[in-house]
Amino acid sequence: MEFFNPNSNVNFMGIRRVSVTIALLLMLGSIVAIATKGLNLALDFTGGTLVEVVYDKPVEQSEVVDALQAGGFRNPLVQRFDSTSFAIRLSPEHSAAAVEELLTEDEETSIDARNAAVGQLVLDTLRAGGHEVTIKRSEFVGPQVGRELAYNGIVAVFVVLTGIMIYIAMRFEWKFALATVIGEIHDVVVTLGFFAILGLDFDLAVLAAILAVDGYSVNDKIVVFDRVRELFRSTRASDSVQVLNKAINSTLSRTIMTSVTTLLTAVALYLFGGPTLEGFSLALIVGIVVGTLSTIFYATPVLLWLGVTKQDLMPKARDEAELARRP
Repeated sequence: MEFFNPNSNVNFMGIRRVSVTIALLLMLGSIVAIATKGLNLALDFTGGTLVEVVYDKPVEQSEVVDALQAGGFRNPLVQRFDSTSFAIRLSPEHSAAAVEELLTEDEETSIDARNAAVGQLVLDTLRAGGHEVTIKRSEFVGPQVGRELAYNGIVAVFVVLTGIMIYIAMRFEWKFALATVIGEIHDVVVTLGFFAILGLDFDLAVLAAILAVDGYSVNDKIVVFDRVRELFRSTRASDSVQVLNKAINSTLSRTIMTSVTTLLTAVALYLFGGPTLEGFSLALIVGIVVGTLSTIFYATPVLLWLGVTKQDLMPKARDEAELARRP
């Protein structure tokens, strides 16, 4: 199935200066937003209180969220286990004044007492809606755990990028590897910048989506780069601009179709997955769009800028003098 003529000759390389400039401006804006505003780290990274509750009858997840917000809890994160069981994550600064009122002077420094006070406050808030609710557990997640998760997440991103670069350098050529990693960094930074600018919650689910986008985007770029290699080896044309243009045009249908079908799944998750999957699906949506555009308008021009030529992909000639000296 071809939605675009594989023999078309759209001059993508002709606008490479404009497209690369836009991509660099997006990266720069994202870096500034991350540096100034920062990411709105969720409880996975900042710590907080986890309360698991059980209702006596089935309720909707949105009803639990509304009840907590009405009770003064700011941005509660509610995860459904089944129709009656929910996990509630609360930020460290939630309803601090209300919690302090439940503590005596002797209890102010006790973490257990604070957990009990938070649990009781959650219980009273949910029971105010006319439901019978019991607490299964209430515990505090310290910020040290969050810092370790953040560190491990950063390490995971760098490990992925390094592994990708090594594989592509072995499978193709170092110029392809460098162009791919530069494109990957662009996609990750712009997606992170989107979350920083809008102040959206950044949790482990979003981090997982970032890593998924990283893998999706590199696959997108490899398809185009593989076509570049084939064209360099099978055609007499030595003009790199013509080869790169033809590679993008011949794989354009595959690139767009893959992106659209993946986007449909991500949009469905965003619309019907509930609050738990909202950040994950939104990161996928942004990452897929950015990754697809960067494959066409950024990573491939970077490959041209690195000076890829037909000779880079041809078998290396043997040194006959060296061979003659061998026994």
